[in-house]
Formats: sequence, structure tokens, C-alpha cells
Amino acid sequence: MKVTIRLEEGMRLIGENSRQHQTIFDTIEDFGGSNSAPTPVEVAVQSLGACTTMDVLSILRKKRRTINKFSIVLLAERANEHPKVITNLHLIYSLVSPDAELKDLQRAIELSQEKYCSVSAIFKRSGCEITWEAKLNSE
Repeated sequence: MKVTIRLEEGMRLIGENSRQHQTIFDTIEDFGGSNSAPTPVEVAVQSLGACTTMDVLSILRKKRRTINKFSIVLLAERANEHPKVITNLHLIYSLVSPDAELKDLQRAIELSQEKYCSVSAIFKRSGCEITWEAKLNSE
């Protein structure tokens, strides 16, 4: 894997992978940014959410469950001292499906968190505690 980061202006950065997909980073005005994009830590947390979401969706689809809507909210706590790492994450998974059962969603989350999600593993190995809950609506 190879990615590059280049300065656009101020503290606004453009990340690019080998397939020319871009990620934009910035920071708040207090730190010289223009608050025009997520911070690197916010993107890291979003990456965890995207990684586990892809796992869960894949597992549910393999079980032939219908997915009408899916979302995940990630609540992160950071250390007070530098480096201000993420110390705790709570993930709230929400699925709307007419044919999935709560146990289907819970098992998919367990597999993601215990086996498949590389980004979750990175956070856990850094000492971050990850907890989660699952919400199912048959709407």
C-alpha cells in the first residue's frame, strides 16, 4: 500500500492512494486550519466505522438478509494528554430489515469486531476499549 499526503494550503491536506482516490484533511482555526474537512483523528474513527460496516453488511448479505437502511454512530473519547489517542469507542449499529433478527446483526458485529475489522484491531492494539450495541428495526 502506498499513499501520499500533500499540502494544499494552511493546514488543509490532500491524501491520495495509488488509484487516485482522495481524502481531504484539515483542522480547526485554533490550530491554523480552516475547519474545511475532518481532522486526521476524525478520519481514523470514520475509517473504523466504514471498515466494520462493510464487514457487517457483507455477513448479513451472505445470510441473505434484506438491508433497507444501515448506519453506525461512533462515540469516541480521547486522552487528555499528548498524544491524545482514542481511549474508548462506543459503536451503535442500527439496521432496518424486514427479515433479519437481532441475533443475526449481533453475530455479524461479533465477527467483525473479533475477526475481520483491521481498523478495529489497530485501535484495540493501541489500548483503546471498544464497546458496541445493536439496534434492529423491522420497519
